[in-house]
Amino acid sequence: MRARAEDASRLAELVEIVWPEHSREELTEIVGEYIGSDNSAVYYARADGQAVGVALCALRHDYVEGCETSPVGYLEGIAVREAYRHRAVARALLSECEQWAREKGCTEFASDCELTNDASLRFHLSVGFREENRIICFKKMLYSYKEAEETDAGRINELFVE
Repeated sequence: MRARAEDASRLAELVEIVWPEHSREELTEIVGEYIGSDNSAVYYARADGQAVGVALCALRHDYVEGCETSPVGYLEGIAVREAYRHRAVARALLSECEQWAREKGCTEFASDCELTNDASLRFHLSVGFREENRIICFKKMLYSYKEAEETDAGRINELFVE
């Protein structure tokens, strides 16, 4: 079922399974933003009087690995309470996200997972996704010239400047 604004705080607990680095308050805000946007949706499954699974999906207009169209429907996160796993809950939630993406005009649907998340990889492959690529992402801080001179990066750069 599609989530509404009043569902955000109770669904944040489930989203925490996928994004444990965020506080419950942050997750409530994130879920609320997904619910409130025309470019994203949140679906959840209920059983035994409680929410047992959640899926967040969105439209991505930027480049998506392996895709040739834009926008692309994107599974941003999916989680199911452990006691309800292997009961097709995640598959049903994914199906709702895919239908939402079709209604938004998408012809491709994509997702990702961490390289070390074998359970997520198995799930994605079992529901029809195909692996497109494996990448390692990098970043570096861009300091002002003054800040760079005061950091190890600035001292290292001095070694290469004549």
